[in-house]
Amino acid sequence: MNNYVITTDSSTDFPREYYKQKNIPMVSLYVTIDGQTYAQSDETIPIKTFYDKMRNGSQPKTNAANPEDIHKMFKSILEQQKDIIHIAFSSGLSGTYNAARLVAEELKDKYPERKLTVIDTLAASLGQGILVDKAMELANNGYEYNQLVEWIEKNKLNVCHYFTVDNLEYLKRGGRISKTAAFVGTMIGIKPILHVDNTGHLVAISKVRGRKQSLNSLIDYMTQHITDEWKQHNNCIYISHADCKDDADYVANIIKSKFNIDNFFISQIGATIGSHAGPGTLAVFFWGNER
Repeated sequence: MNNYVITTDSSTDFPREYYKQKNIPMVSLYVTIDGQTYAQSDETIPIKTFYDKMRNGSQPKTNAANPEDIHKMFKSILEQQKDIIHIAFSSGLSGTYNAARLVAEELKDKYPERKLTVIDTLAASLGQGILVDKAMELANNGYEYNQLVEWIEKNKLNVCHYFTVDNLEYLKRGGRISKTAAFVGTMIGIKPILHVDNTGHLVAISKVRGRKQSLNSLIDYMTQHITDEWKQHNNCIYISHADCKDDADYVANIIKSKFNIDNFFISQIGATIGSHAGPGTLAVFFWGNER
């Protein structure tokens, strides 16, 4: 067994059981809605209840992972005489990576004999999750510490993210589109297609009219960018959704038919990312030739 531990944060959007099953230490981001603050990892508020509150007009706010929580997690591992590879949420979308980096710098001085690397995945949701999944696989297959860090850094920009949202209101609130664009787009049924770019930012790349067309467009982009490497990397297509499981199944069924793929990982988008994208968001993640 390698003498290092892979850690991450709740923005992977893996269900809570995943972390327990894989024995992965995880630090949580936070969300506040209707005056109550929750750690995303605690699942104190059911995710469907959270999205229903948003549909009814509640406006959540998010906070990056707390440096004290990160410090506690890292220190407990270092005191076990183990090294750490921390796979973090994109620096282009959250301050969580930078918080972890600063904590790591502090702890390196206190534990000079240990290795502590914080990786900026430039990824979000199950895009970050793919990297965690693959890192666990490679670690279990005997990758040494430096070898694994190098592999993640080399391959992280081949993780493709394609999103669509069902309601432009939430992008407007986050300042990603103007009030006028949101109003007009809503009136004529415009649905944007977005992706996470090489700098880790969420960027609109096209727009279509109608929900079904937006779902089909995700598959069109997948057709353009997927490579045979997906068979070596996880052998799985990842889909996350914000309380729209039927749409996730619709996309999975088309992908299955079009690409002869049977292995899917489908999970809910957590409250952190869901706060900014809104209920009805759907995303597809896969290994591709480029983002």
